[in-house]
Amino acid sequence: MAVSPEFVAHVEDLFSVVPDTNIRRMFGGVGIFRHGLMYGLGTSDGAVALKADEETVPAFKAEGSREWVYEMRGVPKGMGYWFVPERLFDEPDELKQWALAACEVA
Repeated sequence: MAVSPEFVAHVEDLFSVVPDTNIRRMFGGVGIFRHGLMYGLGTSDGAVALKADEETVPAFKAEGSREWVYEMRGVPKGMGYWFVPERLFDEPDELKQWALAACEVA
């Protein structure tokens, strides 16, 4: 199922704090891009995730977050995207810092 126009607008609004961010529909969800690099995604069920690595994953874990995983031919696959803690949706300055860290990972 594809994401709604309202969800796309919500993601655009959330990440408007990050300069040069573009939102693109893809694979039933959205990709969150900056300078041509995908640093985040929005899923068809309305979740938002950011790219993470060994340095940033601990912050996601500390917030109780988990990695976004999809199935390919019945096998679970992770791509290094971790769900954004919901509290950050009400903290634009902090969300910006997490997003910029994800840009560095991308």
